[in-house]
Amino acid sequence: MSEADTGSGPVKVIVADDQAAIREPLAAVLALASDIDVVATAADGTEALAAVAAGPVDVVLMDLRMPVMDGTEATRRLSESYPQVAVVVLTTFADDESIMAAMSAGARGYLTKNAGREDIARAIRAAAAGQSVLDRDVQTRLLAAARTPRPMPERPLPADLTPREREVLTLIGQGLPNRAIAETLFISEATVKTHINNLFAKADIRDRVDAIRRAIAAGLA
Repeated sequence: MSEADTGSGPVKVIVADDQAAIREPLAAVLALASDIDVVATAADGTEALAAVAAGPVDVVLMDLRMPVMDGTEATRRLSESYPQVAVVVLTTFADDESIMAAMSAGARGYLTKNAGREDIARAIRAAAAGQSVLDRDVQTRLLAAARTPRPMPERPLPADLTPREREVLTLIGQGLPNRAIAETLFISEATVKTHINNLFAKADIRDRVDAIRRAIAAGLA
């Protein structure tokens, strides 16, 4: 399994994009940064997963629309099997459906391909450090979606949530990714994932945006 090692060397990055005309120049440009090491490129989600398995890898820069396995599914599988590897989405798509799907799958950052080289490099460094970096328009859409009232009354949180599950929901509501939640609570990312799975099942929460909405409605965020 891949192990992040950002404290002792460059951030190890995989660039996943099905278009060679984008993938190869982007990898070459990122490799110019002294603190970023592009260890592999991938033309689809399957290749990205294989490259992560070969590791070590810290961050995957992930396109969404790719053949064989798209970026959203690859992100979901990475989140489940390699929670220490951060995914930063880099795509031309900034519609609500794409954003919600990617963030729910576990992406730590979301940029559009209008982003400049320094913006992308900054997002990679932030993701490796456990922080989320979102395109300004993406952030606006996420917050708007989270705060948009549902047509039906909001259901209260179930009484059987544990104190730890409530803490995790509070931190999700504040926009923290799994790694930051783990650091805040002094637990592993795998334990955070377990709490999130239990929380989502108990409270019938569909995805991370739904979790933010429920946290806000419950006065936790």
